[in-house]
Amino acid sequence: MDYLRLRVLPLLALLASLLYFFYFQDSPMLSGRSDCSLFPYNHYWIISKRIVTPRGVISGAVEVKEDKIVSIVKEEDWHGNLKRGQIIDYGEAVVMPGLIDVHAHLDDPGRTEWEGFPSGTRAAAAGGITTLIDMPLNNFPSTVSAETLKLKIDAAEKNIYVDVGFWGGLVPENAFDANSLEALLSAGALGLKSFMCPSGIDDFPMTNSSHIKEGLSILAKYRRPLLVHAEILQNSESYLEDGENDPRSYSTYLKTRPPSWEEAAIRELLTVSKDTKIGGPAEGAHLHVVHLSDAGSSLQLLKQAKSNGDSVTVETCPHYLAFSAEEIKDGDTRFKCAPPIRDAANKARLWTALLEGDIDMLSSDHSPSVPDLKLFDEGNFLKAWGGISSLQFVLPVTWSRGRPYGVTLEQLALWWSERPAKLAGQDLKGAIAVGNHADITVWEPNVEFELNNDLPVYLKHPSISAYMGSKLSGKVLATFVRGNLVYKEGKHAPAACGSPILAT
Repeated sequence: MDYLRLRVLPLLALLASLLYFFYFQDSPMLSGRSDCSLFPYNHYWIISKRIVTPRGVISGAVEVKEDKIVSIVKEEDWHGNLKRGQIIDYGEAVVMPGLIDVHAHLDDPGRTEWEGFPSGTRAAAAGGITTLIDMPLNNFPSTVSAETLKLKIDAAEKNIYVDVGFWGGLVPENAFDANSLEALLSAGALGLKSFMCPSGIDDFPMTNSSHIKEGLSILAKYRRPLLVHAEILQNSESYLEDGENDPRSYSTYLKTRPPSWEEAAIRELLTVSKDTKIGGPAEGAHLHVVHLSDAGSSLQLLKQAKSNGDSVTVETCPHYLAFSAEEIKDGDTRFKCAPPIRDAANKARLWTALLEGDIDMLSSDHSPSVPDLKLFDEGNFLKAWGGISSLQFVLPVTWSRGRPYGVTLEQLALWWSERPAKLAGQDLKGAIAVGNHADITVWEPNVEFELNNDLPVYLKHPSISAYMGSKLSGKVLATFVRGNLVYKEGKHAPAACGSPILAT
């Protein structure tokens, strides 16, 4: 009997270990990540009649295992493939790659009373954004060195509900200091950002073409982009000499930042962008013009630069596509931003440029502040803080305002996912494709809703958003970040498990 026990017990132990390995190692239940997700499985299928892939919209299923997409199956090719694993059936809802917002100000650390990583990324998740790249200002101190980048990374740790990357700042103090810029890029900055006009932030001064040329030469070594706020300050007083100049009138503010400011900046930029051509001294660097407002001469200059072979892209923002100057009421400083929202004819030309591919992508330029800085009581457009608060609303705004122009689901994915992923150097994001991160948003295009006090809004200060009071189509049902269901119809995952993204 003792002999039999000695022979059997090791076999039972081996059998138990094999069962443990095959059951628990391949268990669909999440292990140690339950607080990160509202769906407690690490192996599952997402089914929909409308899945937006790089090869078109299909009816089928996306298989997710851990944090990756492991297969995509058309409905006619299922053949029992869905028998294993959990299934989430979204019916006719759209399953699309998660949005990537390459231009957001979350103001963390230092000005978390304006926004902050927890509130900003909760709003992003509720809006279908799975990745955002945070600007190097308006946090304090601004992110212009390896040391200040570390402060931002530390602030993001365990406080972000979506993945977050970071742009560094190109400013006069580091532009001619190769060691400083290289340290910032080596520390993980995905690229650099500069202003060609005053930024409004004291420790983030403006640059000129000489600074930008130096920055591009360093960025070429790392093959990363430079993002530029392209306006050059000109004499604004001359624009106010004639006519009505009531500071509560949006038309007064509009006069102070005419399209010529954008044109002048872009004209100067293009004197150095030629360095980014193949064979040029800054080959490998890339120039990206942020939040283009002028659909006239500025856009024509950028089109010419692209045709000449310069490595250049340009974005615009939903607020330039959703609003026009004529409809902005006196004193409603929620609409103040720079460059400004221009007239209806310009808005129509922006849509045309976007649809024809002359504008490459969209971003939110989410730029919040505390309500007091908007000077609501005074309504003074010349003194109020500029910036549109929008992070949670960009998908339904783009869809709602784009439907009359015939915008397709594939175009939304191109503008909000595929091209932003390329700009930010994120090869595993931006498309529903095998091997990519399981970053997915699910939304219902035909569901209408009003942005009012009854709707959960996760921005820290909803009252400052120009979109409040709007009626929109396109309700976000669910957001998955690296396979974790981080948002589902008004509820967030208990833990903030987004990942900081650092360039390597």
